[in-house]
Amino acid sequence: MRMMSLASGSSGNAIYCGTDCCHILVDAGISGKRIEEGLKNLDICGRDLDAILLTHEHTDHTAGLGVLHRRYGLNIYATEATIEAVKRDKTLGAIDPAAFIPVKSDESFYIKDLKIAPMKISHDAADPVAYRISDGKVKSAVVTDLGEYDEYTVGCLKGLNAVFLEANHDIRMLQLGRYPYPLKQRILGKRGHLSNESSGRLLTEILNEKMEHVFLCHLSHENNLPELAYEAVRMEVEMSDTVWHGDDFPIDVARRDMPSECIEL
Repeated sequence: MRMMSLASGSSGNAIYCGTDCCHILVDAGISGKRIEEGLKNLDICGRDLDAILLTHEHTDHTAGLGVLHRRYGLNIYATEATIEAVKRDKTLGAIDPAAFIPVKSDESFYIKDLKIAPMKISHDAADPVAYRISDGKVKSAVVTDLGEYDEYTVGCLKGLNAVFLEANHDIRMLQLGRYPYPLKQRILGKRGHLSNESSGRLLTEILNEKMEHVFLCHLSHENNLPELAYEAVRMEVEMSDTVWHGDDFPIDVARRDMPSECIEL
């Protein structure tokens, strides 16, 4: 299984996951052109895609959805509430209603040889989910846009080989920054986004001997820096009471403006 972030940040998100016979996107929050350019790094193109998995309806996860669907006739998997929210978004243009395939949290399904398992997350959207993806040998997850995590979250993320995990903001940068107070409260709230420190604490609870790679994702342009995210998460692992240390496994920060390296699991 191969995975690569085509772009990740508050301005747009799209993550590729695929095998020799199946190619999917988790979200399409950047332009169709940028997605096509990112896929070239994998020696594939948009017509090779089998589907798009939507986590939720916010623009930074859907901006390229309509273009890709119309160009390639792609099916779109999302929860029913997310589908209805997307249908109301006129900025996406025409999308064939038959292309939408409803999914439910905790009910897995297959796209060719990939098993997809949606899981509930806490975010201010209609019915958001994260996705766990397996090819039968290895397991990965794309987990962004959650204001908090609990035992359910941790339980869903046990035994992963790779995780794309939100590290959205540095709390001090956010508190001292120029965002209006209500927006700051939304981001810091239970249905907002994970801070660097919260991301690190969640990571310590899901680390295991099979973990091969960690990508920190969905960084805020205004309220975070890649160096801050990396060091904060690494230090949370280092200071935890687990057996793990911050340098025991690769931690990379996904870029907003260019694809990450492709990982092979």
